[in-house]
Amino acid sequence: MRGDGITRVRAMRILISADMEGATGVTWTDDVVPGTSQWQRLRTLFTGDVNAVLAGLFAAGAEDVLVNEAHSSQRNLLLEDLDPRARMLTGRHKPLSMMQGVDSGVDGAVFLGYHAGAGFDGVLSHTYLENQITGVWLDDVPASEGRLNAALAAEYGVPVLLVSGDDHTCEDAREYAPEAELVAVKECVSRYAAICLPPARTAELLTAGARQAMARAGRGERNPGRHRIEVEFDASHLAQATAVIPTVEQIGVRRVGFEAPSMTEAMKAFKVVTAIAGGAVQGIYG
Repeated sequence: MRGDGITRVRAMRILISADMEGATGVTWTDDVVPGTSQWQRLRTLFTGDVNAVLAGLFAAGAEDVLVNEAHSSQRNLLLEDLDPRARMLTGRHKPLSMMQGVDSGVDGAVFLGYHAGAGFDGVLSHTYLENQITGVWLDDVPASEGRLNAALAAEYGVPVLLVSGDDHTCEDAREYAPEAELVAVKECVSRYAAICLPPARTAELLTAGARQAMARAGRGERNPGRHRIEVEFDASHLAQATAVIPTVEQIGVRRVGFEAPSMTEAMKAFKVVTAIAGGAVQGIYG
């Protein structure tokens, strides 16, 4: 309450974690690999998805939205075409990677353009590494990037407001974010094929979903605690390579596991595991 008797409402701040595999129209490798002509074309559709969500968030009362680029080089969105009311975090080597900014006092998170996890059906499904990881488990539950990031958001009391991607992505999100709005922009046919809605249609769905999702915005109780992550690779040498990391133990021929005192520390350790594994891949033999 201000001295003049007028109640000041705290500005609502939202984080968008923007991945690309689950964006409108994306169906295969060249759509998301920086430098290809297809990637250049799909950047426009990706940016359009973000703008559609921004339109809904701002219409429903958001006052500050940070868009964190979360795909590959993390330099994919077209800043010059972005809604001018938003801010964009672009570039790699961020401490919290896909969720950088979740610890800055935001009132909700949007997982835009997400995808199913490694080992599951879905368009371009994977978890962090494109094809070397065959499964990830968080506290003994199979975990996609969405589940991992939702657990990190929960640690800061940040609700997941909306998840977009293919239909399998939305099915996955029903488990880890049951109250979130879900927007399927395409229907998976195979890893490299989908029935896609045109951007004019997906824009309507994303904007409507974002408007509806803002009803749940607002920080809740923080949820700190220990977590365990296990990672299974497609080759034994990747498990051996990552097991040299302190706290990481090789628990199977192709599997490693580790525990951390918080989800923040667990995700930082997971980031190191994936970086070491990626660096241990040798050409076409993996």
